[in-house]
Amino acid sequence: MRKNYILFFICAAGLIFIDQITKVAAVSALGSGGKFVVFEGVLRMNYVENRGAAWGMMQGAGIFFIILTFVIMAGVAYFVSRIPKGGRYVPLLIVAMLIFAGGLGNLIDRIALGYVRDFIDFYGVGFPVFNVADVCVSVAVIMLVILLIFVYRDKDYKAFKKKKKDE
Repeated sequence: MRKNYILFFICAAGLIFIDQITKVAAVSALGSGGKFVVFEGVLRMNYVENRGAAWGMMQGAGIFFIILTFVIMAGVAYFVSRIPKGGRYVPLLIVAMLIFAGGLGNLIDRIALGYVRDFIDFYGVGFPVFNVADVCVSVAVIMLVILLIFVYRDKDYKAFKKKKKDE
């Protein structure tokens, strides 16, 4: 299982790197408030500085989001330590890694800049501007829902409890 933890951190670091590099590239290419249409009426690169959550909710609540992210990261770390051994649980490890990478990617922005750099914009559909870290978290949530509904059963959840007894 130790190999899984090493791979977990290597993949998370890679995704965080991609997130930060794409944010730097967006700032460099678009500047403040710049836009670049990729597919007319569908997708554009639109640099915005987000001081809140999706759709601009809770603007100025940066400290709240920083604390919340630390709490979630601690929860993810605890969850990862509890994941039973075996290939059956690798998808849960991937979900945790995506949440960890996405959370840390945006946390870096919040701490260093006071806002999150967003730039991917599916305009015309009412979707918020987002970034690679947001994609990681969104994909993780979708994966988790699919896993909980279609893959894992009661016996799989009991495996988490067994580890507690073994300790």
